[in-house]
Amino acid sequence: MRVIAGTARSIPLKSREGLDTRPTGDRVKVAVFNIIQFEIPGARVLDLFGGSGQMAIEALSRGASGAVIVDASSEAMEIIRENLARTKLAPMAKTVRADYLEYLNGCRERFDLIFLDPPYRENFLENALKRISEIDILKSGGIIVCEKPAGKTLEAAYGEIRHTKDYRYGKTEISIFRREDPCLI
Repeated sequence: MRVIAGTARSIPLKSREGLDTRPTGDRVKVAVFNIIQFEIPGARVLDLFGGSGQMAIEALSRGASGAVIVDASSEAMEIIRENLARTKLAPMAKTVRADYLEYLNGCRERFDLIFLDPPYRENFLENALKRISEIDILKSGGIIVCEKPAGKTLEAAYGEIRHTKDYRYGKTEISIFRREDPCLI
């Protein structure tokens, strides 16, 4: 696993051992960043299920202005901080050790881009999308990138956050949601 492009290009990243973390593969990560490439410069990013922090780190490397990386695991937080240090992107990121709902319930920031890649076996993805729509932390025009198992269905909309497109890569599917301006709906 490595940073694909930008200021930290080719720097290898660490990830947790075992089955608790499922890092996004390079093929899927390249595809995601090709899809959202024009959304990244200057964006405020939230990586809600950080794991290794690779999605936020990739966005920072490509010009995002800042990121918040959240994970409930102390081991994951240690790896995320190490990855931020090795890429020299630590000054642009804030790490938060918390459960995703705990973080969202106390969140007072707004973001342009949110990455959601929770454990597949739970309903964390649906819960996160619902809570994000309720607390209004995604800016108008902002996007949410969801990684999920292929075939898993999500609602067409969560409040003002609307599903726009799915992309399938083997057993992985990327769903893109965008917050519409309520005046244009």
